[in-house]
Amino acid sequence: MGTEGSGAVSVRSVCRAAQLTDRYFYENFADLDALLVAVFDEVVAEFGGALVAAIESGQPDQGALARTAVDAFIDVMVADPRKGRVLLIEPLSSPAIGGHGMEVAPMFVALVRSQLDEPFDDQAALLAATAVVGGLTSLFLRWLDGTLDVDRATLSDFCVRLLINSVELAR
Repeated sequence: MGTEGSGAVSVRSVCRAAQLTDRYFYENFADLDALLVAVFDEVVAEFGGALVAAIESGQPDQGALARTAVDAFIDVMVADPRKGRVLLIEPLSSPAIGGHGMEVAPMFVALVRSQLDEPFDDQAALLAATAVVGGLTSLFLRWLDGTLDVDRATLSDFCVRLLINSVELAR
């Protein structure tokens, strides 16, 4: 799923790779779609956990917090680019994950929104957080697929500036 996409995944290929029988597979998953969603959820939890840890790290200001969060997110992608593909690309191409991906996307918006701690209009803060998450998603997608040819430091610096400027958007 993380290398060739969910379209290349079959019950047989999973069982062969895991050295399990089809029976064991069906004892744990209703069907292939259930497996794809479970893998997606595990990856979402890992990325979300990295972001929550960054937010809870007690950084002294929004700039340091934005840097910590962006670097934590990129660290997960760099450590295993397959996870980035599962999180960002597969919801766009897999019918099983697509709708589910739309259900978990608000979690990332809520994480950004939670850091807009000034007394903003709730609607403006939600719009800013949604726009920033969309922009970050697009940047990470293009970086993962190689169409955004920048080094990690350049990507990270830009993402940090984007997050910091979301405060101005929320005003």
